[in-house]
Amino acid sequence: MGAYIVKRILLIIPTLFLILLTNFLIVQAAPGGPVEQAMEQARHGAGLGKVSVGGGDGAGTSGVSSAQYQGARGLPPEIVEQIKQQYGFDKPAHERFWLMLKGYVSLDFGTSFFKDKPVVSLMLEKLPVSVSLGLWSTLLIYLISIPLGIKKARSHGLFFDKSTSLLLAVGYAVPTFVFAVVLIVFFAGGSYFQWFPLQGLVSENFEQLSLLQKIKDYFWHLTLPLLAITLGGFASLTYLTKFSFLEELGKQYVLAARSKGLTENRVLYGHVFRNAMLIVIASLPSALIGIFFVGNLFVEIIFNLDGLGLLGFEAIQNRDYPIIFGTLFIFTLLGLILQLVSDILYQVIDPRINFDARGSNG
Repeated sequence: MGAYIVKRILLIIPTLFLILLTNFLIVQAAPGGPVEQAMEQARHGAGLGKVSVGGGDGAGTSGVSSAQYQGARGLPPEIVEQIKQQYGFDKPAHERFWLMLKGYVSLDFGTSFFKDKPVVSLMLEKLPVSVSLGLWSTLLIYLISIPLGIKKARSHGLFFDKSTSLLLAVGYAVPTFVFAVVLIVFFAGGSYFQWFPLQGLVSENFEQLSLLQKIKDYFWHLTLPLLAITLGGFASLTYLTKFSFLEELGKQYVLAARSKGLTENRVLYGHVFRNAMLIVIASLPSALIGIFFVGNLFVEIIFNLDGLGLLGFEAIQNRDYPIIFGTLFIFTLLGLILQLVSDILYQVIDPRINFDARGSNG
């Protein structure tokens, strides 16, 4: 297992490089960018002082001549060059990419173009919100989906299985952000009740509250966002758990265990559970990435929760390339690490799986 882990860790480096290079090249071909936006602001009288916000590594649009920027029309060439220099676009694309990679080695993602703060500082500021949503929603989804999936597998074709399938179909078909809007309309003062706050992770007077009051206030604000993410995310994991257990229940070793007179619970949790959970564990990395950075995105926007999802969304809107590439780097690195953790858990649960042997045979 040790050799396999080392190989996977070494493989992370070229994977990250190729992903960053691909996205960097895509950005080069995309129209618009922070320089062009700044030129447009300056052309409309916003003033250079308002657009002089940050330097950064210039991981963005290509260093083409000022005539190719539509926003440069009507601006003196020296102002155009000054704006490009402020954002780091006076250097050629390959040099900007190299500088970006050098910074990433030391986890220096540059400075935000429009917030004028280091990207690392911004990400650390937003991280608690995304972690709160991600961890609690993942815990709720697994606490609901696994027992429900097992129960549906044991009751396959019976009333419980059929009746809960409608609930799962709704949860699977309806996007998370729709659940969020519906919950706001019904329970956050939209049209009916005002039981929960509309936005924010804590109240304005949070610092003045006692410890118990802070805990209650924290979960009071989290109730609707967590409910929206859970409703939008539990169906697929429940289906996966159900069919994984159904497949195992039909195998010969289960029939053999039952023929020995073992109880149904002993067969299920002593023999079937370990094998059936392998596929559930294999889906954990993608589930975590989906919950943390995809499902949370719309929820953070709708409930105005200042997390990484909202930060990335605003960065895309503003063409804030240091934030875009910084969050992309972190999300990709986290995904690769989670996949490696999943493989390790595979072998912990089932020692028969030997990745080193597979690698030598392959």
